[in-house]
Amino acid sequence: MIKEHGIIPIPDHYTCIIDPLCRAGRLEEARNFINKMPCNPDVVGRATLLSSCRVHGDMEIGKWAADSLIELEPQNPATYVLLSSLYAAKGTWNEVAQLRRGMRDKRVQKKPGYSWIKYKGKVHVFFVDDQSSPFLGQIYAELEKLNCKMIEEGYILDMSYVLLDVEESEKIKMLNHHSKKLVIAFGLIFVLPGLPIWVIKNPRVCGDCHKATKFISKITQREILVRDAVRFHLFKDGTCSCGDFW
Repeated sequence: MIKEHGIIPIPDHYTCIIDPLCRAGRLEEARNFINKMPCNPDVVGRATLLSSCRVHGDMEIGKWAADSLIELEPQNPATYVLLSSLYAAKGTWNEVAQLRRGMRDKRVQKKPGYSWIKYKGKVHVFFVDDQSSPFLGQIYAELEKLNCKMIEEGYILDMSYVLLDVEESEKIKMLNHHSKKLVIAFGLIFVLPGLPIWVIKNPRVCGDCHKATKFISKITQREILVRDAVRFHLFKDGTCSCGDFW
């Protein structure tokens, strides 16, 4: 870039290299690239690596990326949540508990996850296992129908995304009643057929909800647009615009 085009790289340019390395699963190369950068890598590059470690199950590099992120932003709960999900996927619940204690000691607060949709000028907000909506019966009935159809299509719950060491039945309930699934069910009931369903979610969408939404878009033949803490996701015909990397 410097020799041929006279462009001095900035951190964003380096992040553009880290991203495809992570997408390809070349996590060690991504870490080596970060270590050799002439400037301090920004949070985005390190967070991309940590997120990829969750996808590829690389605990060692994931821990390294998380430690460096915590040094940069010690009060950012997203790093702790990502690392916790990596530990939970491996079933190392002692590490999850220790991480939670560390968050309490440092007074790092994670906001409750929620999703919302705007319908007829009103915002409808949903939390996990929400019981507050006046349309509760319709929403859970719609979810039940969707779950049956998804299972027929080959959908399997990914319980590694439950970050609590609880009984399997409780994990199933928590995943089936995630806020994103509730708000999508609401949209399927009330948003006119043929119109896309727009959903806003405050944290990063979890892997199980992402997979489920692909199934829902295929079964219902509806476009579902989700904006989470990281990016936009357009679900259509069983695929997502992010290419299953976010």
